[in-house]
Amino acid sequence: MSASSRPFATRGPVLIIGSGLLGASLGLALRAGGVEVMLRDTSPTALRLAQDIGAGTPFAEAATAEPRLVVVAAPPDVADLCVVEALREFPGAVVTDVASVKSAVVEGVLAAAADDPSLARRYVGSHPMAGRERSGAGGADADLFYGRPWVVVAHPDCDPAAVLAARTLATDVGSVPIEMDAATHDESVALVSHVPQLLSSLLAARLVEARGESLGLAGQGLRDTTRIAASDPRLWTAILAGNAGPVVEVLEHVRSDLDELLVHLRAAAERGPLRGGSVGAVNRVMQAGNAGVARIPGKHGGAPRRYAELEVLIPDEPGELGRLFTELGEIDVNIEDLALEHSAGQAVGLARVCVDPSRIAAAEAELERRGWRLITHAL
Repeated sequence: MSASSRPFATRGPVLIIGSGLLGASLGLALRAGGVEVMLRDTSPTALRLAQDIGAGTPFAEAATAEPRLVVVAAPPDVADLCVVEALREFPGAVVTDVASVKSAVVEGVLAAAADDPSLARRYVGSHPMAGRERSGAGGADADLFYGRPWVVVAHPDCDPAAVLAARTLATDVGSVPIEMDAATHDESVALVSHVPQLLSSLLAARLVEARGESLGLAGQGLRDTTRIAASDPRLWTAILAGNAGPVVEVLEHVRSDLDELLVHLRAAAERGPLRGGSVGAVNRVMQAGNAGVARIPGKHGGAPRRYAELEVLIPDEPGELGRLFTELGEIDVNIEDLALEHSAGQAVGLARVCVDPSRIAAAEAELERRGWRLITHAL
């Protein structure tokens, strides 16, 4: 069930400050649930784009001037300033922010509100674990938050009503609210979000001067590992600078592992692959990676499951992928996960469809009967 098909408990009007990807997506989701949304942005162009896609009404043009809830969707380097300004401007509103760094924002808000403790009581930090490579309102999606964790970061002086407002907002747009302190949040996102972004960007940077014939060999593995390298550099600069401490700690561990691996690979390059312990060193890295992947939560956040994999050749023609989905549904096979791989110059693509292992034999037989070409691997 989509977020918009349920009655919303969030009471408007809601003012969203910042009309980029998160702000515009939140506006779309709230308006789909019947909540009045107002928008504010320092960029008139960004504000009009968010308005044009239906994310809300510019605050200066809204009939209602006093919001019940203010959501600051500004970059982390200015989020605390925006929060404090909103707390002072709207004395009857709960204020939250959705910045991806929490310690710096919370500390900045509490320091600025030290002369008036009542301000801090109406503030609660939050962070939806949702996003995409495209930035700005042009990439907004009302379902961006659906099924994603939404971290709610309360501080000791926070009013329980503010925490409830943030949790309600997250639930209304289809997210799963999780309460966490700021330090734990920042350590967690450093590991699962910020360092992966850096490593993807570092790898992609090696491609800038790569030979054309090398890039012509690129497969899905390279595309998978560099996908997020297309993210907005300005936004990520602010994020990484704001969470530098936890990011450095994770990178130090990565560097230690990399240094050890380099020692053994150099030995293999100089003395041969079967000397110097290089085989064992590489195997340890791969096994540790297997163990880490096995800990990533599975579908809907549950325990990871092993699915059977169908590999189906898809003609590069309109409607063929949709036909595959339709026919899998007709034979009562649920698609648990999907990956698409394209080879340069080929008129077909490869769809890797993950299904329940108990249905794999029936799915293969029925798809082949319907004329699909399947890739089979000999044991």
